Amino acid sequence: MEVTRLAPSPTGALHLGNARTFLINWLLARQRGWKIVLRIEDLDGPRVKCGADRQAIDDLQWLGMDWDEGPVYQSTRLEAYSDAARRLFFGGKAYACICTRKEVDLAASAPHAEDGATVYPGTCRGRFGRIDEARRFAGREPAIRFNVDDELVEFTDLFRGPQSFRMSALGDFVIEKSDRTPGYQLAVVIDDAAMNVTHVLRGDDLLDSTPRQMMLYRALGLEDRIPKYFHVPLVVGSDRRRLAKRHGDTRLAHYREQGVTASQVLQLLARWCGMSDVADVSSARDLLDRFGPDALPKNPIVFDPSELKP
Repeated sequence: MEVTRLAPSPTGALHLGNARTFLINWLLARQRGWKIVLRIEDLDGPRVKCGADRQAIDDLQWLGMDWDEGPVYQSTRLEAYSDAARRLFFGGKAYACICTRKEVDLAASAPHAEDGATVYPGTCRGRFGRIDEARRFAGREPAIRFNVDDELVEFTDLFRGPQSFRMSALGDFVIEKSDRTPGYQLAVVIDDAAMNVTHVLRGDDLLDSTPRQMMLYRALGLEDRIPKYFHVPLVVGSDRRRLAKRHGDTRLAHYREQGVTASQVLQLLARWCGMSDVADVSSARDLLDRFGPDALPKNPIVFDPSELKP
């Protein structure tokens, strides 16, 4: 059976950009008979907002989306992530790292990715043989980083076509934080494998997560479980940056409070997905016979606040 997942993070409320991506995923799944799992990615402890999980669930249902399994909360699966991190460490594929984020950013030798993000320069690679050795040396808990070496990772994205990443340009990445919670990349791989996910659809801001996750699948002996990936352009503000508070309040909850109907939101999302003649749409199901991935815009959608008013 083919399986996909809707995976909201309760670090904030769903906004219009999130909703569009979830809608595309849901429409593809329901058109093609995929099973849908709802997974709440609630691992970023300090940023998780109380009640945001329930709000996300309510917002998705308000638009007419449903799922076949879940919600499954990542916070209930910490042991699985920890076990995987230890397997990678003791298998020589990961190492203890005592560098703080500030130290990495200030490192004179640290290269930078194309988007300006600092690439970890490998300071702790090969430095400590044991986690407790790193702990004693630093006087604090170390993180665990995955060693990417200088591999070339290639794959075909179902929306963007052939992709190629030289991993040295992305750098070694954290798979377990110093507070012993998992890094995003590891948690996603462990969960997608456990949930038999075969298709992942997400925003193209996560495109460079795919080679990292593919490397983890292979290192964990799960190469035959690597999903097919589909990365769609984001909804952005007038400054061409992804939607955020600087663009005003684009939360679904905000529009609902203002009296905007689910029908109005869905009509806007449908137009952003390349559909027309959607004035009669009142639920996500009304779009099932009108949606086609080939009509999806190839460029980011620029949000105009005047498009959605009570």
